[in-house]
Amino acid sequence: MTLSMIRRHPLTCPVSLAIFLLILSVQLVRAASENDPYKILGVGRSASQAEIKKAYKTLAKEWHPDKNKSPGAEDMFIKVSKSYEILSNEERRSNFDRYGQTDDSQPFGHSQHQGFRGSHNSFYFDESFFHFPRSRDFADSKYLLHHAQFNSDVLPDSYKRPYLIKVTSEWCFACIHIEPVWKEAVQELEPLGVGIGIVDLGYERRLANQLGAHRAPSIIGLVNGRVTFFHQAVIREHLRQFIDDLLPHKLVEKITDNNYIAFLDSWRVENKPSVILFDQVPVVPLLYKLTAFAYKDYVRFGYVDQGEKHNNRLLRQFNINTYAPTMLLFKEDTEKPVDIIQARGMKRQIMEEFVSNNKFLQVPRLVNQQLFDELCPVKQFHRRRKYCVLLITGEDQAFLTGNKAFLDFASVNKKDVLRFAYVYQRQQQPLCQALLHNQAALSPQVVILERRSQAGKVMYRSVSGGWNGSEEDKYRLHEQLEILQKDPTYLSSDATLPELNNEMAPMFIIQWMNAASDYVLQVYDDLLYSNWREMMPILSLIFSALFILFGTVIIQAFSEPGESTPRKPKPKEQTQSEEEASSRASTSSRPPKKDFVEVTELTDITYISNLVKLRPGHINVVLVLTNASKNALLRKYAKEVFSFSGTQTLHFSFLNGDKHRHWMPSLLRSTSDTMPSHSDEDEESPDYAGHVLALNGHKKYFCLFRPVFTGDDPNDSASDTSSSESRRKSRSRSRSSSHSRSRSHSREDGVPKRGSNRATTIEVHHKLDRLGLWMERLMEGTLPRLQVTAWPSLGETNNSSAES
Repeated sequence: MTLSMIRRHPLTCPVSLAIFLLILSVQLVRAASENDPYKILGVGRSASQAEIKKAYKTLAKEWHPDKNKSPGAEDMFIKVSKSYEILSNEERRSNFDRYGQTDDSQPFGHSQHQGFRGSHNSFYFDESFFHFPRSRDFADSKYLLHHAQFNSDVLPDSYKRPYLIKVTSEWCFACIHIEPVWKEAVQELEPLGVGIGIVDLGYERRLANQLGAHRAPSIIGLVNGRVTFFHQAVIREHLRQFIDDLLPHKLVEKITDNNYIAFLDSWRVENKPSVILFDQVPVVPLLYKLTAFAYKDYVRFGYVDQGEKHNNRLLRQFNINTYAPTMLLFKEDTEKPVDIIQARGMKRQIMEEFVSNNKFLQVPRLVNQQLFDELCPVKQFHRRRKYCVLLITGEDQAFLTGNKAFLDFASVNKKDVLRFAYVYQRQQQPLCQALLHNQAALSPQVVILERRSQAGKVMYRSVSGGWNGSEEDKYRLHEQLEILQKDPTYLSSDATLPELNNEMAPMFIIQWMNAASDYVLQVYDDLLYSNWREMMPILSLIFSALFILFGTVIIQAFSEPGESTPRKPKPKEQTQSEEEASSRASTSSRPPKKDFVEVTELTDITYISNLVKLRPGHINVVLVLTNASKNALLRKYAKEVFSFSGTQTLHFSFLNGDKHRHWMPSLLRSTSDTMPSHSDEDEESPDYAGHVLALNGHKKYFCLFRPVFTGDDPNDSASDTSSSESRRKSRSRSRSSSHSRSRSHSREDGVPKRGSNRATTIEVHHKLDRLGLWMERLMEGTLPRLQVTAWPSLGETNNSSAES
């Protein structure tokens, strides 16, 4: 369009501009849609993390460059990985949903190399100036770890193979320095079976905190769920040695002419086949150690150095070729290997296939549930039936002949649908009882079973006649196995088997020692390399304990001796505090305090809950009083039982004898057979004021305290003139037992002493002088217990007293 045409048609310019803006907006929308992580993964904005992960796995398999050779496969795979990084992180996903950005600085669709401009477009900074590309290359993207993926996949897999994890971040210049060495180490260790992982501090802060990595770059080793940091110079040889040191030290046993027989014969105890590698290298190869670590639960591994002179007899016996590494696998027969492999370039796939095909003995012993599940899997389809022929036998010398005959029969009758195993009846009693109908097997028995569900349901049939290892037994078992393969309904009995006992589980003390040693090594490693961030909680705890300990010692050293002894209260203050305690004890509606004993009155309402329906193990200590002696006895009672009020199983109550005067006689009559005979004086004047009963409502028994009068009153002038002989007699009476003491003083309590009203008050006050000693014997359980058939009712006693 020329200038003259614009002048002739003034509307042409706005229309052209509108068309240009429309085309530009369409291109921007298309570009935005192409970079939308939701559309790339093919999920909606409300998709869950499980749906996002499932879509990512599907697309990653489809566009992986190793499987898809199309030109745009690598770019598409990077887009898929980038989209999953955004949507699997809740913070970055929320940031994209709100602002359309993948991080805190720029939108998802913009190029990462366009630079940053200030708010006034006056400053421009280009990353290419420092030649520092922020985009992660394809080699690292496939090793990226996420928090959920680490806990669900990597952490359980670390019990089968070690992991080497690099912690990095963007704008980390030191990470660029170690990148070439890292790539060389990955290329060497990954084919051997070492797991590789990369954690980005910027995107996976939660995972970094879980690993304890707070700076980049960091290199971490993960074995058996345990995290170990690499602290040496980043050299390929050091990284290889780091992985070697992470593995357990007793994975591979050095075999010589002196110990190879014991090593091969250990299948009886370990219940595992044995693999021996012959090689010219004096050190065990790392590839062999990694294979041993992967199959440590199934096979025992040994290594023979062909260059040593002490192994000549071993090499001659098995005719080993010294020009190439050789692996021999032994099972029950220790003189002849069941499988041999020899190759100059021993690869990981060859070793793993060789070991995985021979994980079990010909007739293994069922020692745990995991082994049972693998040997006898649950039936899924008709063509995948697996029958387990189980020998129930013993471990004594008398059973060796039958066990050997069963092994010979299994070696001859090898079939894909048959699995032979044996079990010791003494070690797996629940399993044997379920199959033998709770009857002990006098002789070995053979059971053919087929598992139907993971819950333990099986169909089985016992072979008649038992198993002695004779030719007749072998013929009978062979005949029944032939019938079973033709007619699966031959197994007519069903049962539900319990879970097997784990015979190989280590003892608790061994587990505790292993855990303690791992913890000590971790603490030593943190202290040695100054990992103070992780050690701060432990150091804080140690210093706090030391501060409290030395602070207490210093305070006790500089304190005066008189400060520790409590001050004795004055008699006036003591009397006042006792009166306050008794006044508070008379009411039960207030909440208990530190210096307060809650005493509840037994009435028609509280009788059932405080005695008849008292919880098992709880005791109600009841004081019997009258209206005249209420204040004095409650004050003394609160003082004597105060030290026992902190016990949760003791409850304190009082019973008014004037209101319920027939309750005590009814209770004592119900135990007249076991009670000692009373004197005539007791029957004539039954004064029960001052008696204390410990009632156990659940077991229906009680312990009785009879009041004791000592005759000592500090306020009585007569006590000042009492002779030393009376004090000596009083002390001798206090040393006697409470039962005999209560009987000796029962006559004194029934007959009031002559004298003024003051003397009568003193007598009532001293009735509970020995209650503290009686309470101690009650807590010790040494008091005699009086059984009752049924507790008398307060209502019935009131009615009977009213009628009388």
